[in-house]
Amino acid sequence: MKKTIISVALTSLLSMGIALSAQAKTVLKLSHNNDKTHPVHISMQHMADEVKKLTNGEVIIRIYPNSQLGTQRESMELLQSGSLDMAKSNASEMEAFEPSYGAFNLPYLFKDREHYYRSLSDPEVGQKILGSSKDKGFIGLTYYDGGARSFYASKPIKSPADLKGMKIRVQPSPSAVEMMKLMGASPTPLAYGELYTALQQKVVDGAENNETALTLARHGEVAKYFSEDQHTMIPDVLLTSVKSWNKLTPEQQAALKKAADDSMLFHKDLWTKMIAEEVEKAKTQLNVQFIQVDKQPFVDAVKSMHDTAKQNPILKPYIERIEELGK
Repeated sequence: MKKTIISVALTSLLSMGIALSAQAKTVLKLSHNNDKTHPVHISMQHMADEVKKLTNGEVIIRIYPNSQLGTQRESMELLQSGSLDMAKSNASEMEAFEPSYGAFNLPYLFKDREHYYRSLSDPEVGQKILGSSKDKGFIGLTYYDGGARSFYASKPIKSPADLKGMKIRVQPSPSAVEMMKLMGASPTPLAYGELYTALQQKVVDGAENNETALTLARHGEVAKYFSEDQHTMIPDVLLTSVKSWNKLTPEQQAALKKAADDSMLFHKDLWTKMIAEEVEKAKTQLNVQFIQVDKQPFVDAVKSMHDTAKQNPILKPYIERIEELGK
């Protein structure tokens, strides 16, 4: 009788231990709109693996690519309400949710890639902007290099004059829309997942993005000219809801932040390698022509955006600091 009672007690305690262990594990869902082969997905998986290791399996991040949980904008809205734990967006689309991100959306703001990385890592610019949206229900954890954005279409675009009358797909960002108008095109906001068909059916005449769009999203099948004007260098942003962040212990928060920052540096090397590979694929497999352009006419066309941005009290200190970091 005693053995039976002890056995039942041990079984009960073991079951309770398993239940408590299961309850102790925190699972965070992360949504993004890229394919699993995209360098940003690979870098976020690297981050998820490190979080699991640093927290001894207490925090698990499950990644949902290809807009499985909604478009980028829908994911942001879910993040704000606390219905989604984490999401990857970018500074262009983030501008509508937190104006500070607009500082990164100015065309021809960064002199080169190293200037760009200095700005993202700077406590007065990149890190301050990540924390600026806490009162809006979400905070930024880190940035991922999104490369330089250029035009691609069914014809070369060598100057703003070539954009006249063209419908160019842009992200739903006030800065992107204004930039396109100043360059002479007709801005057409459109979800990224709809762009291949829109290009194929001539709903839009062209788009602007980095080189991976040509191969990983197959846009090079329907747009054969990539004109390297490199008008913006807009980072992707890894975000978490404040609600989910507050569920973590201080130690878990520190582990998540460390893993996120480490993944940004992991991504820097990965991006360099993969861009070279994707450009070669676009040239050899899709017959995309890469067009060198004189950037100055494009720079001149959007100069008024810099003047206007410096009159904005939110953006002015960030822009001046970025300019200082470029000297």
